[in-house]
Amino acid sequence: MPTWTPPSHWQVIHSIEAHTGGEPLRIITGGLPDIHGNTILEKRRYFRDHLDHIRTGLMWEPRGHADMYGAVLTEAVTPDGDAGVFFLHNEGYSTMCGHAIIALTKVLLDTGMVIKNGDTPLLKLDTPAGRVVATGYREGGVVKKVSFKNVPSFVYSLDQMVIVPGIGEVRYDIAFGGAFYAYCSAPALGLQLDAASHDQLIDCGRRIKQAVMAQQPVNHPFEADLSFLYGTIFVGPAVNADHHSRNVCIFADGEVDRSPTGTGVSGRAALHVKKGELALGEKVTIESILGTTMEVEALEKTTFGAYEAVIPEVTGTASIIGQHQFYFDPADDLNKGFIFR
Repeated sequence: MPTWTPPSHWQVIHSIEAHTGGEPLRIITGGLPDIHGNTILEKRRYFRDHLDHIRTGLMWEPRGHADMYGAVLTEAVTPDGDAGVFFLHNEGYSTMCGHAIIALTKVLLDTGMVIKNGDTPLLKLDTPAGRVVATGYREGGVVKKVSFKNVPSFVYSLDQMVIVPGIGEVRYDIAFGGAFYAYCSAPALGLQLDAASHDQLIDCGRRIKQAVMAQQPVNHPFEADLSFLYGTIFVGPAVNADHHSRNVCIFADGEVDRSPTGTGVSGRAALHVKKGELALGEKVTIESILGTTMEVEALEKTTFGAYEAVIPEVTGTASIIGQHQFYFDPADDLNKGFIFR
């Protein structure tokens, strides 16, 4: 191939690509203008207000797709932090993301973007929801799995009921595991948690999310920017008898999480402890729509504002799958992307 470089007036965005349990992560590593702000929430707000065309250009087609997910790396905003990060998807910006923390930890350590010695290096990551501490477990110098201690996770409301157009009566709980989710029983709704039911799960998840949002406001104890319902999680029996259960998360604008959802299983840990179904220190393995898994346990109890909470630890695996240079030609009328959902 002849030597070619893009014209100097084109914007070039660099990324490294990974996935956790099948859920993609596009990590933006270069080519961005300065992102102003003293906190991660301020940086995320600046990006949203001034650079959102980059989110849509990288998450939507033709560079991405309706289920793409991304992360923007920043400098740490705390004195002892290793890095800062906030998260992108088809609808906007996440408050926290467990699958992204797992993939990001592998990428930062395996590529040497952050230098840490030893077989169990720790990363202190500043996220929109607060400090998250991740541990990479190395074998032969390569991270084979990642665990992270999540932000305090708590039950927001239990045993609620809403009438959903096209579905009928739906019972749900709301819990926070870095983001707020409405948790529903898949068997009670006649839903199968498999790839063949993909379209039905999207439709039901969107309908339930909209109905719950219309019925019940969701307020974070401290941050208004975190006060929104992120998605619907359907919970059902595991396919593998050795596993605890299976769940499928429909988040943002109908995105299907291919992984078990790190923030989602954190919220489930809070729910199971609250209901007396999970003891502190007890690990459970939860399947995704693909059958990939994450482990979660509630390490300890705490309080978060007025709420009883737990500190969950989530464990999963990730793979690095590629690198990209994305070109933004000013003459391209589709630079901001487009989406079919």
